[in-house]
Amino acid sequence: MVLSFKSWVANEGGKHFVLILWLGANTWLFLRTFLTYSTGQQYYYLYKMLGLGLCISRASASVLNLNCSLVLLPMCRSLLTSLRGTHTLSSRGTRRLLDKSKTFHVACGIAICIFSVVHVSAHLVNVVNFSAFYCEDLPALNLARYLGEDPRMIILTTVPGITGVLLVVILFLMFTASSYCIRLSNYEIFWYTHNLFIVFYIILMVHMVGGALKYQTNVDTHPPGCLRPNQSSPELQGKELEPGNEERRCKEEARFHPHYPQTWMWVSGPLCLYCAERFYRYIRSSDPVTIVTVIRHPSEVIEVRMLKRDFKAHPGQYIVLNCPGVSSFENHPFTLTTCPTEEKETFGVHMRVVGDWTERFTELLLPKTGVELEILPMVQQRRYPKLYVDGPFGSSSQEVFNYEVSLCVAGGIGVTPFACVLHALLDGWKQFRLRRLYFVWVCRELQSFYWFSELLCALHHKLWQENRPDYLNLKLFVSQTEDLQ
Repeated sequence: MVLSFKSWVANEGGKHFVLILWLGANTWLFLRTFLTYSTGQQYYYLYKMLGLGLCISRASASVLNLNCSLVLLPMCRSLLTSLRGTHTLSSRGTRRLLDKSKTFHVACGIAICIFSVVHVSAHLVNVVNFSAFYCEDLPALNLARYLGEDPRMIILTTVPGITGVLLVVILFLMFTASSYCIRLSNYEIFWYTHNLFIVFYIILMVHMVGGALKYQTNVDTHPPGCLRPNQSSPELQGKELEPGNEERRCKEEARFHPHYPQTWMWVSGPLCLYCAERFYRYIRSSDPVTIVTVIRHPSEVIEVRMLKRDFKAHPGQYIVLNCPGVSSFENHPFTLTTCPTEEKETFGVHMRVVGDWTERFTELLLPKTGVELEILPMVQQRRYPKLYVDGPFGSSSQEVFNYEVSLCVAGGIGVTPFACVLHALLDGWKQFRLRRLYFVWVCRELQSFYWFSELLCALHHKLWQENRPDYLNLKLFVSQTEDLQ
């Protein structure tokens, strides 16, 4: 039990600790804001008019501000890659947390959707209350122009209402397009709708400018609930005064001021960091790469070997490809199967031809002769499309070399990150901490093993020659055995 607990703490403790911190921060913000608006003197009259809808709407808004700022951080890929490579600042546990960055991004996105529903529902109640409880004694506090105004007109004629509708529409499109079935069937829909986040943040900055909710600025000279000379509203009579203060009179009329927008204070820092990171990536990937070789492999897999100036990468990392000839705005990640070394500056990826983008990209790379051959750039240079590479970026596959014993399990084309690891071992395995590698590869058909058959045989032969046959334990499995001899 003790050993299992220590193992759980080492592998999962950091993730759950961050989860508890995140949930605690959301809960604390919600409760603090709720109590501030329900008990704060500056919100006394506004609370009497709107009730719990005011507290819930503002509390959910605080949680939305937090998550709208955090959701951008896991998408700063270059920053995360830099942190992963800085061993003096990131331990194994920290690097394992970086592997969960996408999960944290999804969690923040789900929280944004949930609390957006709460926020919108509470504000719908607030709009109805603004219309039903129009206060003639405090005209500056009202959002409605007269008693019984249509709530729909209030929404469609105010800045918070119009921007709120736009935010709901954009968030609905982003959330539905992020579902697994849409991403699998039509990745382009997910990609284009997800880029609406730029418009989302711009509108979010404007959302609070209208000043729909106001607070009292002269609490000292006009204590909330004090008796006023020309008081006509029975809800604001002196019976609500504290005991012993019945004779207290207002020194002046209550004054109200719109809330100062706070969303930009939450979002501006992460948004500027993300924009700076994207600008850096744009500059880094602005030079097109030189395609050196294109090889067709069995089972609809092609290998693309490229050359780029000052490109450095480590085994296990991945790059993002953009081919304007296929789509100017689509970017697709591919794990490096070959990294540049001191002797060889080229790098390569293996991609399976599945989907519209890879099919079109393959048509631009290979002639339609159906002949399996290697195309030399000096012979058919004009056939190669312009290609841009962004990266490299870090992944969990880089951790293979940080342990004395590692277990790698791959299915089909998912072997690509480990192929780069095997290439690194072929160049020299003694320089790494790794002393034993268990490698399990499962494929549907036998021909798939030809993708890296030469690499596996070369590494196996090298280890036998150097008297370390136990260094690599290789297990290959075929899942479909029909007509297999």
